[in-house]
Amino acid sequence: MKSICVYCGSADRIPQKYLAAAHAMGSILAHRGLTLVYGGGKTGLMGALADGALENTGQAIGVITAGFNTPELAHAGLTRMDITETIHQRKARMYALADGYVALPGGYGTFDELFETLTWGQIGEHAKPVGLLNVDGYFDPLLAMLDRATAEGFIFEEHRQALLCDPDPETILDIMAAYEHPHAAVKRWMRQT
Repeated sequence: MKSICVYCGSADRIPQKYLAAAHAMGSILAHRGLTLVYGGGKTGLMGALADGALENTGQAIGVITAGFNTPELAHAGLTRMDITETIHQRKARMYALADGYVALPGGYGTFDELFETLTWGQIGEHAKPVGLLNVDGYFDPLLAMLDRATAEGFIFEEHRQALLCDPDPETILDIMAAYEHPHAAVKRWMRQT
């Protein structure tokens, strides 16, 4: 992996532990020589993440829509900022630039990006690792819902296991580096076997 796309929240009024985790993730990406790809914002976890990378001489590529490219929202100090017209183009650009994906705590936008990326892997559009940085158990209720969906037969076990998870940034990146995509499950889901 040479680049990691990080999905995360942009809200400012959140507990410090989430901002610290985002900053640490950015720092670790920089120390590992991995380029950060993210939504281009300067607020909330987005800003802390980018600052963590940049403060440690890392590369940070933002991808932002024209409507969000304002002094109040866009990070001005990035290595590069790609501007798209629509949110769909933005997500496609982030997807194309990354060798793997990690979701940090966030809201609707983070969940949307995470599940779209998981779905693309499920149907064979990519074989890249997808992980969760489970800061202070933030994603525990989501993981429980996915376990129920798996138990009820809505998700293949292999696809459930394809969502990698750990509370430690170093560990989640190690797990992602060792990831092997469940190609057989993709074929079974697509009824090709």
